[in-house]
Amino acid sequence: MTALGTAPTPTRRPRRLARFGAPLAVALAVVAGVTTANAAPAAQAADNPYQRGPNPTASSIEASTGSFAIASTTVSRVAVSGFGGGTIYYPTSTAEGTFGAVAISPGFTALQSSIQWLGPRLASQGFVVFTIDTLTTYDQPDSRGRQLLAALDYLTTSSSVRSRIDSGRLGVIGHSMGGGGTLEAARSRPTLQAAVPLTGWNLTTNWSSLRVPTLVVGAQSDTIAPVAQHSIPFYNSLPTSLDRAYLELRGASHFAPNTANTTIAKYTLSWLKRFIDDDTRYEQFLCPLPSTNLSISAFRGNCPHLG
Repeated sequence: MTALGTAPTPTRRPRRLARFGAPLAVALAVVAGVTTANAAPAAQAADNPYQRGPNPTASSIEASTGSFAIASTTVSRVAVSGFGGGTIYYPTSTAEGTFGAVAISPGFTALQSSIQWLGPRLASQGFVVFTIDTLTTYDQPDSRGRQLLAALDYLTTSSSVRSRIDSGRLGVIGHSMGGGGTLEAARSRPTLQAAVPLTGWNLTTNWSSLRVPTLVVGAQSDTIAPVAQHSIPFYNSLPTSLDRAYLELRGASHFAPNTANTTIAKYTLSWLKRFIDDDTRYEQFLCPLPSTNLSISAFRGNCPHLG
């Protein structure tokens, strides 16, 4: 939806063009006698109208605050239907254009406060982020999936920040049963651009029909949603042709996503940037696959990404 007085957002391009469009443009410029050094920046900018923010570095993706000043607004549960309200975090300036948006669900028995740290952290990197409460804290994954989609629909059609959002660039994130709901939402709405289930819990383990680029985050010492029963089967069942990755947090528990976590933040951010913003500048943090270290016990994926 476009607000009155604002330019329409660019039409969403197939993901495959994001990877190959700029190199092709540069190659044509070279054939025409223009140097690659001069042509590359212009070609890259022309190819990706969704790129936001400065060139990323290892430090910038690990920072607790990004380059965008942000504000927030509270959404009462009585003002919406289909989910329990929440908090929207958003960049205050639209000088670079509209932004992609993500909705984030908490887990079983939890409130939005349990995943709220991700709101300002991702918003300050150039996203509109909606941390939601569910209708009840006992809602199951399928219900949480529907609520994530209802929250995205509210964001793009009714919210006070709808004019800041490109409705063609949306994603979902969730913890525990919210992570299970993230998979449900992604399967139900294949037009989403990214999904990140965090230590997800869902009795369904076959996601072969899912078509949304998905980063599955598991925790090595999770006893509530053990990776062998949840995260690993989730990842393994995803189509091998899909952009997919599996990150396992070394020594972490099921509740690792409930407090600020640099590893979760940096790879979630890189995934959202790569697939919601088509921003290949962030591919360097995903390809080659990150090595195991003090915070990562496993990282799997198809690399280079099919993009």
